[in-house]
Amino acid sequence: MKTIGLIGGMSWESTTSYYQIINETIKKELGGLHSAKILLYSVDFAEIEHYQAVGDWEKSGQLLADVAKRLEQAGADFIVICTNTMHKVAPQIQEQITIPILHIAQATAQALLADGIQKVGLLGTKYTMTQDFYKEKLIESGLEVLIPDQAGIIEVNRIIYDELCLGNIKESSKQTYLAVIDDLKKVGAEAVILGCTEIGLLVKQSDTDLPLYDTTVIHAEKAAEWAVNK
Repeated sequence: MKTIGLIGGMSWESTTSYYQIINETIKKELGGLHSAKILLYSVDFAEIEHYQAVGDWEKSGQLLADVAKRLEQAGADFIVICTNTMHKVAPQIQEQITIPILHIAQATAQALLADGIQKVGLLGTKYTMTQDFYKEKLIESGLEVLIPDQAGIIEVNRIIYDELCLGNIKESSKQTYLAVIDDLKKVGAEAVILGCTEIGLLVKQSDTDLPLYDTTVIHAEKAAEWAVNK
């Protein structure tokens, strides 16, 4: 079994989900007392969020690259960045290590295409929804990507940073998200990507009839698959 190098802490709440899902998947795959071989480096999210806010992606990327190098030196066989947004700096990280990064958008695209989805809505931070680093991976895979209107982008992003990253789960915010999901359905979305690792803490598949693709679950399950099979 390969050793997974997790870069977590963005936020720590969603990182706990990664740890749980990876180990559940390994147990299901291998049975018995098997569990995943994991190295976890949990960063201080306040530092990362500050660099995001001021647009200094170079510094945030170098911070995570330094973490990835430590994980490689400690014996990790591949890297899992436990956040959608910080995949913006995945190329900067990859060029400084020799082990592969399991990209969250590519894993998600594979899951969507396997289910026959062609047109998908994307929810996440404002960076993930509006910038090309994430959407391009989906489009390159053959998917058509829809995002909320400007008001929806602002509110989806606000709820992530002001509530979900602080562990605050509010019913009113769930209803806001469900309204945005319904709007995406009206313009043709066949499914919606929960493209922030915190959103799955708020919205569940049972809340809507539109298929939801939780990137935390997809990414973590793919990490377990890589650990066992790749």
